[in-house]
Formats: sequence, structure tokens, C-alpha cells
Amino acid sequence: MPATQGELAARFEENRSHLRAVAYRMLGSLSDAEDAVQEGWLKLSRTDVSGVDNLGGWLTTVVGRVCLDMLRSRTSRREDSLETRLPDPVVTDAPSDPAHEAEQVDSIGMAMLVVLDTLPPAERVAFVLHDMFAVPFDDIAPIVDKTPAATRQLASRARRKVRGEVPRGEPNLPRQRKVVDAFLAAARGGDFEALLEILDPGIVLRVDTGVGVLEYVRGAAAVAGRAVMYGKFVTSGRVVVVNGAVGLLSETDGKPTALMAYTFADGKVAELHIIADPKRLAALGIQVPDGS
Repeated sequence: MPATQGELAARFEENRSHLRAVAYRMLGSLSDAEDAVQEGWLKLSRTDVSGVDNLGGWLTTVVGRVCLDMLRSRTSRREDSLETRLPDPVVTDAPSDPAHEAEQVDSIGMAMLVVLDTLPPAERVAFVLHDMFAVPFDDIAPIVDKTPAATRQLASRARRKVRGEVPRGEPNLPRQRKVVDAFLAAARGGDFEALLEILDPGIVLRVDTGVGVLEYVRGAAAVAGRAVMYGKFVTSGRVVVVNGAVGLLSETDGKPTALMAYTFADGKVAELHIIADPKRLAALGIQVPDGS
């Protein structure tokens, strides 16, 4: 006998956080991810799943198809493309208990999201579903309309790009915090040489000011010069966790005005992503408790 709507809703809620994680990695947008999850619920509510043994897997493939359609639609709407803006960040309070670091291990970094945004839609779907969520290629193949072998190749191509572009990272939050503190001290003090010691030689800086074009700076000297130029204006900031790594949130009158997301490698800053669009930060609903 088919399940009642109440039973379906309860089973869907059991999978909601997983589906949101899948959609966010697919789309890089929190609002789009929520829309994709909602589409998954609508599909479930209209379908007899009494013969489905693995509802979580069924929902994952449904949301995967929705995300693929949304990714493909972006190619015809460049103004909505994430090529023109940074992915949405996930911002949480900086943990005071080192044991909380374990909760950040599964987070997806901003550097990874930026690279995922450069992948063709089918490659991104295949890589995210298989490499991040262990979905078998046989289940992914119908989503991308490929054979399992061709789907494996899609994921393999994406994997090579990710490995070539995403720094390995530093999972220890206290060590990250020391690097961020040193970066801020050097920037505020105008210490160019100290900044060069903190920045990876090939560091990439991306700045999203909300004008539809990302500002892109590469190289330690260029980024250090930019940090010295603007460091004197960074008079205060709240340490937060951005996608699992230590970051900094600047506020004015209690409202977020800029968010700095760091990527670390070998004790240095390998990438720096800045969202300096107060309207966008406000729309993301970033709420961090006082006293962090």
C-alpha cells in the first residue's frame, strides 16, 4: 500500500540534510540548493515509491537530475552564472572547543566550489555524486544520459581538474587561526615582507564586489601589495568558519560588509576569496553569535 503524505514527509525529512549537501556541492548556491531539494520533495509526493528499497538513493538521483537541469540552464543566462560571482559561503561561529574541528572535516572548501563551477554540468554531476557521495556509476549514468563507462570518464576528467587546481589544505583550525592572525597583523601594519612569508608564491585572490565581474589577482607580491593597500581599513573583524576553514567577517553597525575565506596549504595562504557585497551577504542571512 502506498505511503501516506505524512509518512512520505517524515521519510523525506530524514534525508533533507543529505540532499541539501548534494545540491549545494552541485550548484554552489544555497538558494538554488533549497529549490532543488524542494523539487525533490514535489517529485516524491507525486510518485508511488512503495517498490523503492533505497529511498535515500532514489531521492539523491532525483535531486541530481534537477541540479543537472539547473546547471545547464545557467549556460543561457550568463548573468546568473557563478562565473560572474563567487559561490555562496557557509558561515558558522568559530569553535572554541578543538573537538569541534572534527565537525568541519566534511565541509567543502571555497577553493573546491570555485573549481567545481568551472566544470561542464555532466562532469560536475558525475564527480560530485561518485567522488563525494559514493553513488555508483550505474546509478549516475541515467542522470547524465551516458553509459556507465562514459560516466566514469566524466568523473575521471573532473577529478584530474580538481587535483590540479585545489590545494590540499590544512585541516587544523588553530594552525589556520595563527596564519590568519599573522596575515591581518602584517596587512594592518603595512609589512610587505611579512606578508610574503605568509602567502604562497602562487596565491590566487578573487574578489566579488557584486558588480558582475570577479576581480582576479595572482602571485604573492601582487596580493601582498593589495593587502597593504587595504589593510589599514580592516580595523575590526570577527573570526568565523567559512566552509570548514578559518575566515574573517567584517561588520558595520552589526551588519556584514565583507567576508574573507582563506584556503591554506603548507602553513601559508594558498587562496583568498573575498565577498565585499553587503547586499549579498545580508541576503545570505549570515548570523554569528556575539562574543566569537
